[in-house]
Amino acid sequence: MRGAGEPPFPVAQPAGTGGEACEDARPGPAADTPMGSERTEIRKRQMATTPETPGAAQAQLSTGNRGSNACCFCWCCCCSCSCLTVRNQEEERARRTSHELQVEGIPNCEESPAPTLEEVNAWAQSFDKLMLTPAGRNAFREFLRTEFSEENMLFWMACEELKQESNKSVIEEKARLIYEDYISILSPKEVSLDSRVREVINRNMLEPSQHTFDDAQLQIYTLMHRDSYPRFMNSAIYKDLLQSLSEKSIEA
Repeated sequence: MRGAGEPPFPVAQPAGTGGEACEDARPGPAADTPMGSERTEIRKRQMATTPETPGAAQAQLSTGNRGSNACCFCWCCCCSCSCLTVRNQEEERARRTSHELQVEGIPNCEESPAPTLEEVNAWAQSFDKLMLTPAGRNAFREFLRTEFSEENMLFWMACEELKQESNKSVIEEKARLIYEDYISILSPKEVSLDSRVREVINRNMLEPSQHTFDDAQLQIYTLMHRDSYPRFMNSAIYKDLLQSLSEKSIEA
């Protein structure tokens, strides 16, 4: 028989010393006790100071490497990225072109006596008179060099030399060199030609002759006449030459 006030069934006591209970098992307000807050802070500190696992560090390193070398907003391997391949090819071509220009240097101007005052005045009358004399071509070529378009004059002169050849093998060799130097889109000295003229040249190159580049030569001649010649007449190169010869004429 149970005494008065005793519970009808025995109550299980928690493990451990009497009266002790697991703090985490306490419901409700127990979590807000000072002990609970202290444990929460300890967990936060442990998580903040826990070192990254090797796998995570390696993944982060891999991501960082990709990010530093990524291009085109893609996470791709730069060894196989097509846009970087093109960029590398262009840089290599630029370095090769620079080296070739340093080796070849700037071609020498034509040998010619110093121009007279009458000749220099005649240059202002027409572009044809300027191009007829070596001194006129040299002065005009010097001006084109300041505008980075000297290749136009060089191409025109190469075509004139080709017209003077009669040996078939020499013609074929010179035609090939002219094509590589001034027609090929890979050349740093490529001249500006329209598609029609380029098609004519490609057909003519099947059997090169003295007149393979006639259409192209005429187009470049017209370009120099309309575009560069007016600026040459107003340039310091022409005005200084004209003034120098005028002063010498007065002193004489």
